[in-house]
Amino acid sequence: MAISVFDLFKIGVGPSSSHTVGPMRAAYDFVAELREQDLLERVAGVEVALYGSLSATGIGHGTDLAVIMGLMGERPDKIDPSIINPCIEELQEAQTLMLDNRYAIPFVWQRDMRLLDESLPHHPNAMRLIAHGHKEELYRNTYYSVGGGFVIDEAQAQAGELDTDSTTLPFDFNSAEQLLALCKKHDFTISQLMLENEKAWRSEAEIRSELWRIWEAMKDCVDAGLHQGGILPGGLNVKRRAKALHERLLAMEDSQSLIASTFSAMDWVNVFALAVNEENAAGGRMVTAPTNGAAGIIPAVLHYYMKFQPGADEKDVVDFLLAAGAVGILCKKNASISGAEVGCQGEVGSACAMAAAGLAELMFGTPAQVENAAEIGLEHNLGLTCDPVGGLVQVPCIERNAIASVKAINAALMAMRGDGEHFISLDKVIRTMRDTGADMQEKYKETSKGGLAVNAIEC
Repeated sequence: MAISVFDLFKIGVGPSSSHTVGPMRAAYDFVAELREQDLLERVAGVEVALYGSLSATGIGHGTDLAVIMGLMGERPDKIDPSIINPCIEELQEAQTLMLDNRYAIPFVWQRDMRLLDESLPHHPNAMRLIAHGHKEELYRNTYYSVGGGFVIDEAQAQAGELDTDSTTLPFDFNSAEQLLALCKKHDFTISQLMLENEKAWRSEAEIRSELWRIWEAMKDCVDAGLHQGGILPGGLNVKRRAKALHERLLAMEDSQSLIASTFSAMDWVNVFALAVNEENAAGGRMVTAPTNGAAGIIPAVLHYYMKFQPGADEKDVVDFLLAAGAVGILCKKNASISGAEVGCQGEVGSACAMAAAGLAELMFGTPAQVENAAEIGLEHNLGLTCDPVGGLVQVPCIERNAIASVKAINAALMAMRGDGEHFISLDKVIRTMRDTGADMQEKYKETSKGGLAVNAIEC
């Protein structure tokens, strides 16, 4: 299985990569298959069934809305988020769905959108789509949203495939140990090795251009979050804080106090992370990094470097994202980046490790120091549960991104103070995350049936 850095960093919409981006992509693929089989004109109705975590927290994560938009021919990387609510309101009023944005078919929400209290065998995030003709079933498929916007269908799941990309990479690695050995053998930094692998898909100029485009999307998301106040949607009445904090920080920038400057730097990290995750919670445009629920950490740490490091430039952005991507690939291959599968350690923990690795890379860390930074970042998120209050990606998700961003910076600093030698390897921590996730009770894995999700509400 070959994973590109662009599989981990994908432009999409909030509030969830596994519950919004993945289901929209799956529904889009379903329509594409109908089109491929010349079935679109024969479709008289579509049935949507959500299972497991997609059913348990799907409403709070906008899964139902995302599926409808995918059936209408919208893609998460292209859709204008502002059209979603008006389209849904029009559909519910007219009880008509514009399949592929061309064919009007009946769609009765209460009948055709089914949230089922059961799970399917291959993954907690499952959905089944069925296209009916006037007298017969035309086509059905089951999809699994396996985290970070990755989607597999029933055939892939039964074959044990997480992805269909079989591209041969010049320096393929399946463990941090292999990654370090390759870097040593070929005298590469981690970002250099990743760049060579990415050339299996596209030219170096395209890689650099696309990574810069990812960074521009991250910056746009931060900027949107810094200038938007008010209350987040969903019913919890969570107040946006990034805008007000940003205004206070701008007023403090003239302070000459060392402690004020130190606090200010950490405040900037916090505000960058809060801005992204508030935008995500509002369903705005953002970048999976590697998921939506943890999307604030990597942008916050990279913003921190770009703001406070003199001379920071485009090359730094590229090297940061490539090094971070190497760690994300290891987490996905050997554990999971899905909160529904291993809890929030797989989302915030992986993102923290990725951000720590990216920052250490820019601090001229050796591959061993970069690996150490990632290990520290992930180790101290082990056991983190995914227990969103009200099924919304708001509490504790937004603050959790800010805390993990600061933790990633500290992990990089600690690793850079050492020589790369450390007691627990990144491979062992990733394995521990996998095993801990397997042991974790289902109620702590994005079902909103345990933890803060049930204790935050006073009876």
